[in-house]
Amino acid sequence: MFANVRRARCHNLCRRYKTDSKHYAQQPQLNAKNQESKVVEVDFAKAKHGTFFQQPPQFRNPWTSDTFATKLTQLYLPKEVFRPVTVDLTRFGDRIVSEIDALGNECENYPPTLTHFDAWGNRIDEINTCSAWKQQKAISAEEGVVAIAYENAYREYSRFYQVLKLYLYAPSSGLYSCPIAMTDGAAKCIKSLGLTQQSVYKNAFERLTTRDASQFWTSGQWMTEKGGGSDVANGTETLALHDGDDEYKLYGYKWFSSATDSDMTLTLARIVDNDGNKTAGTKGLTMFYLETRNEDTKQLNNINVVKLKNKLGTRQLPTAELLLDGTRAFKMSNEGRGVASIADMLQITRLHNSLSAVSGMRRSLAMATDYASKRKAFGNTLSRYPLHNNTLAELEIETRAAFVLIAEMARLLGADENKVGSDNDKMILRLLNPVVKLYTAKQSIAVASECLESFGGQGYIEDTGLPKLLRDAQVLSIWEGTSNVLSLDVLRVLNKSNGEALVCFNNVVNQKLRKALTTSGDLKSSAETIADGLNEMAKIIAENPRLLESGARYFAFSLARTYAAAVLIDLATKTGDQDIVVTATRWASQDLFPFLTNNRKGMFSAQYAKENRDMLYS
Repeated sequence: MFANVRRARCHNLCRRYKTDSKHYAQQPQLNAKNQESKVVEVDFAKAKHGTFFQQPPQFRNPWTSDTFATKLTQLYLPKEVFRPVTVDLTRFGDRIVSEIDALGNECENYPPTLTHFDAWGNRIDEINTCSAWKQQKAISAEEGVVAIAYENAYREYSRFYQVLKLYLYAPSSGLYSCPIAMTDGAAKCIKSLGLTQQSVYKNAFERLTTRDASQFWTSGQWMTEKGGGSDVANGTETLALHDGDDEYKLYGYKWFSSATDSDMTLTLARIVDNDGNKTAGTKGLTMFYLETRNEDTKQLNNINVVKLKNKLGTRQLPTAELLLDGTRAFKMSNEGRGVASIADMLQITRLHNSLSAVSGMRRSLAMATDYASKRKAFGNTLSRYPLHNNTLAELEIETRAAFVLIAEMARLLGADENKVGSDNDKMILRLLNPVVKLYTAKQSIAVASECLESFGGQGYIEDTGLPKLLRDAQVLSIWEGTSNVLSLDVLRVLNKSNGEALVCFNNVVNQKLRKALTTSGDLKSSAETIADGLNEMAKIIAENPRLLESGARYFAFSLARTYAAAVLIDLATKTGDQDIVVTATRWASQDLFPFLTNNRKGMFSAQYAKENRDMLYS
């Protein structure tokens, strides 16, 4: 029976490939003498790949192709500063396309490795990085991505210039932007503590801020320990034993040490007195400076590299667990003032985190938009479909608002560093620092995810290089404090200022809305919505300040969205630029006050909190 079935199948298969079949072969023209049907052989081993191939997105100069950033920069900088800055950024953008971006991809493809022992059994703990990673260090020095802020050639506009350059550089740096962030933070810390002319710190500061690649140093930041995370006050167990003058020997275990191959680092430890006692909590922490290797022998400074971290993203960057076993270090802060002394470093590294988030958003969106103009589906390019354009346009508005936030941070920081800012500027800078970091980090993940989706299956394929955009974005909401930790930092700013920070915020925002409130149309309507929302939020907080603890994240989101909206509305009313007007009105049309929205739902009430606990832990 089975034999008959097989014969029948073979007979039917042969019939399917007769020349009268319309689906499998095309019969050549038959002459009049030969009208018989012929069988055409089909070679199954040589199936064609087809003639269609997808065109990859084209990477263009990230400065000249970013019309919104260039437009806003022209509004923020005076003409005598804008001209030389834009010339340099245009040149740098070309270098990124022709050279730097390929190096960044190489860093991704050849991540660091760790060699514990040499061939003869000697422990060396050598972190091996690719040549591209080393070239990124030289490029960072040559381009002055740290030096610009300390050369201060353009005074209060120098920080803005530096932020713009890093905005272009970060997505192509192969994550070298991470050690650059900590290098900038260390330089800021040394300068803020007035140590730039003191012995060992003078040498370090000059090396951190030089353009000479042969002399340039990068810095690490070793704060996190096994029990730590953001709770450095209770999680720091590293001990410091006095070894003469300001020299100490450190003993402890550092759970995360980003950019472990850096030349120096700042870290926290507890000083042990002559009786073996140490102080617990924040008051027991002191900041120390150490160099990772002996400059003459190149040997590690009594540091064991235990392992490299296996991470979701940022694979280009060496992150390690370290054992400090008598590591030579110098007391940098006053005893017990370690946490207070790293405030300036955190201000800088959080800014770098924010600009990495925003530049990642811009890069993802630029690739997605270019691809939409090339990719054909159902007879047209994606750019011809309103639904697809709606999606990309929403991401564009999100990215523009995020750029406004880092532009404002750069403006305020530059003014503060050059002592030309007002008291309001200083207060807003302190408040916005955690707000902008947490908000842009969360948005960068959402934008990267949506952009990858716009590529369809190609967005999920490692060979395209696109998935790293999402992997690397995910760390931004963790580095330098998670979203909830930063939300609580916002509340600390309010508490330390006895509420003056919120009053200041409301005054600054209302000032930016003043002109729009005297006009008509969408801008006036948006300004009124913001002003009313601020008043309602201030009233609720005054009546029940305890709502802020459970609603801290939504409160921080409200501040971020409101401030971006106010700046955009202010720029729109001053310039009348239609593109900025559209950006401002669309941004302001969303829910700017998620704190108010969720409070109306009772989300911050005691009953809601009890229901959460019962749902999660019962």
